[in-house]
Amino acid sequence: MSKSLAEKWTRRKEKFRRSWDKVVFNAFLHPQTAAQHKEILRTAELALAHKSEHESAEICLQSSSLITRQGWTLKVETELKYRESLKSITDERILIHVPDPMHSPAGYSLFTNLAQSLSFIGVPTRTLGWEEPLAEVFAQFSPSVFLTSDHIEYLSRINWKAVSDYKQQARLRVGLTASLEEYGNTPLMGRLEWAQRNEVDFFYSFRDDDYVNRRAEYVPFKAQGFKIVFIPFGANILHYYPVEGFQRDLDFVLIATRKSEHASYLRSISSQYHGFIDGPGWRHAPGFSFNRARDRYIYARAKVGLNVHLPEQIQWPCELNERTYQLAACGVPQLIDHPLLLDKLFSRNAFFVADSVSQYKKMFREIMADPQQAEQRALLAQREAFQFHNTFLRAERFVQQLGGL
Repeated sequence: MSKSLAEKWTRRKEKFRRSWDKVVFNAFLHPQTAAQHKEILRTAELALAHKSEHESAEICLQSSSLITRQGWTLKVETELKYRESLKSITDERILIHVPDPMHSPAGYSLFTNLAQSLSFIGVPTRTLGWEEPLAEVFAQFSPSVFLTSDHIEYLSRINWKAVSDYKQQARLRVGLTASLEEYGNTPLMGRLEWAQRNEVDFFYSFRDDDYVNRRAEYVPFKAQGFKIVFIPFGANILHYYPVEGFQRDLDFVLIATRKSEHASYLRSISSQYHGFIDGPGWRHAPGFSFNRARDRYIYARAKVGLNVHLPEQIQWPCELNERTYQLAACGVPQLIDHPLLLDKLFSRNAFFVADSVSQYKKMFREIMADPQQAEQRALLAQREAFQFHNTFLRAERFVQQLGGL
């Protein structure tokens, strides 16, 4: 069989497998999960519209819930520590290219989390819309740093002549994501040569610094004279924190883009228990709309937060998904698979960690049977998310790294 025919056959098998997973998974979805989906969203949106009744230090610090009281104590302390912490220290002005949330919910989330956190710590920051004209924004905002992603969907929307023209009259450093072809991008050397021609100054990564520095595939960045700076994912506590006035009446919650990995982990749980599943690609939940502020009201009702990682995150100690930090900050007891970086970043008893699909199912039943243990682990994860993995800290360290470029 020729290489082209083999590749075509592989793609057809993968497409069939994903279609079959989708059919099988939805066939075993608990009927109540689908039936109550719209009502859960409506209730969360209504609560958000009346958020003064559910979220304030005065209300939440008097809560009967340990998770809510601790979360709000940590929220107040953390915001006090980082509010305008760099205002008089740095003169950076940062422009961040942000995709439309319907095009890339994950990209929209991580880039807007970064922008909001930078603004909170006192660094003037503006987002560049998906189709917004760059030259006008340069003239209005006068950035010293411009961040976008090293992907054709981002790069093709940028007027690179406007970048060059602006650099002739002002100080500007352009940063792209340090992505590898092993994760689906085009060959690296071609992209590095393009970056040199187009006056790119540095690369940045959302992945763990030890992982990047040890993996040989990243060596060409440094060989071509580019530095890599780091902005790991974290908990944006401007959006993710516990709220008051809800009972944990949902067995589980999962807000994520549907991937084939979900089928094996979730099938038996989702058929026997009812909960909330939402995100792009779920057949029972068409018309997904991205809304971080609403999500914390849904998390407040969950007995268990389900979390499943990508194969690369299991095989390499590269990153934890944003959901890990979000669930932790909201105080949701978390059932998670075993991404390799987890052991480095969180304490052993912060989550319920499963090394196999069968163990994942077993642990879910254990959590349901022992809510007190679940609460203790959620409290530990919440403390660590606020203290060590909030996005204010990530943003502060990012700006400090810019000073070394």
